[in-house]
Amino acid sequence: MSTTAAAPQYWPRLILALLLLVLTIPCGVAHEIRPAIIDLKIGENSRITLTKRVNLEALLTGIGSEHKDTDESDKAAVYNRLRNLLPAQLESEFNTFLTQLLAGSSLRADGVPVQLALLRVSIPGIGDTALARDSIIELQGALPPAAKTLVWRWDSRFGANVLRVDSDTGQALFTAYLQAGQASGSIPLGGVVAQSTGDLFFDYLVIGFDHILPKGTDHILFVIGLFLLNARISSLLWQVSSFTLAHTLTLGLGIYGIVQIPAAVVEPLIAASIVYVCVENLFCDRLTRWRPLVVFIFGLLHGLGFAGVLREIGLSPEHFLTGLIAFNVGVELGQLTVIAGCFATVGLWFSRSDWYRRLITMPASLLIALIGGYWFFERVGFIS
Repeated sequence: MSTTAAAPQYWPRLILALLLLVLTIPCGVAHEIRPAIIDLKIGENSRITLTKRVNLEALLTGIGSEHKDTDESDKAAVYNRLRNLLPAQLESEFNTFLTQLLAGSSLRADGVPVQLALLRVSIPGIGDTALARDSIIELQGALPPAAKTLVWRWDSRFGANVLRVDSDTGQALFTAYLQAGQASGSIPLGGVVAQSTGDLFFDYLVIGFDHILPKGTDHILFVIGLFLLNARISSLLWQVSSFTLAHTLTLGLGIYGIVQIPAAVVEPLIAASIVYVCVENLFCDRLTRWRPLVVFIFGLLHGLGFAGVLREIGLSPEHFLTGLIAFNVGVELGQLTVIAGCFATVGLWFSRSDWYRRLITMPASLLIALIGGYWFFERVGFIS
């Protein structure tokens, strides 16, 4: 049977499959896993305080940074139960977990373990259960006399963390983004530790790439939507250049605090941008004059989303420029990897076929538009 004859039977089955898939695909923002922010302050008489800003529910259930969203985990039901607990109830759950937390919090001074004890835990009210809430855990300990160095390591089960170390005078001694299970290295207590530019650049390049692959589902689908218009390099180059210029602009403005729009506004609009691009793919088979402009406008939104990521991980002011550039390079490498994957999968092999638009561009664009539409309604609260 010819491809043309098979098409009428093909479409109803395809549409049904797309609808079923949309109902099962996870949202990319509601219960997002963010790295813990850990502030270590050295006080008088060698007393130290570790203040941890964490998603306590994710910590208790063992949902780590390998997931972008808690709904992706097989422990999502447990997480959702904890997310609906009152602060006192969640604190009771935390108390049973405290021994594991202390065992997985390794702080050494000159190679000697520092004993940590719980000072207090602060848990916000329930609020919007579709959003993660940040709890504060404070631990306290004492350094050995005349200690010269510290090394911090958090168990890999607890995910990534941002470590910031301040002296008793408030001077910033050390800051770093640590992957799950990664040790901080030796932190001298006698002065500021300058992380090498190369190490810092690589850290944030990895963060940027990771935000696209594998965790940036919405950004991945947007880039695929750009690719699907047609597989000509010139068409793709105009769109990607416009998108890159725009998100680089708002990423810089956002991280420096010049432009800040709440995630509750930005995230639904990012989902809407996916819908628009893919719906336009259904009606246009070539690059229109307005398409690069529209992509530029949507790129501004995506850049604000990227800036929110850097603010969440606690990028220190003195590292803004290096971290900003490295993160953006990582994002670009992630996007180029997505595009290369699209070309390797279908573009190089089938883009010149007469059925390419009918059986590749239109079904894939319809699928992505449905996913984007589902995310939009979920992010504005119409779907729980």
